[in-house]
Amino acid sequence: MPMAASPGFHSMTGPAARCDRGSGRVCDDGLMIFDVQVEVVLRPGIADPAGSTIERSLPTLGFEGVSGVRVGKSIRFTVDATDEAAATAEVGDMCARFLTNPVIEDAVITVTASDAGSAGS
Repeated sequence: MPMAASPGFHSMTGPAARCDRGSGRVCDDGLMIFDVQVEVVLRPGIADPAGSTIERSLPTLGFEGVSGVRVGKSIRFTVDATDEAAATAEVGDMCARFLTNPVIEDAVITVTASDAGSAGS
């Protein structure tokens, strides 16, 4: 689910662009901090050997009735952006260009304004 391309990554250099991630949700340069979670999953119809292995193994461990096991990856980070739409667009661009293989994987992107005390955790 790639989003529209963004104008690029924010570069933080110099004292004017300082961003104390532990003190609040807005950087000195006016950008907001957003918590991001990207869930990467194989597209429907793409073989998932890891999921199949897990699914076959669970009954031998006493876990019956489990089916449809799919394995993916979760990527979590923070990003500085002017607003939630800009953060989502930038993360969509990251997914399309680097975080996923757009031929076989989809990404579910969750972007939320960072809480003051939990940024970077």
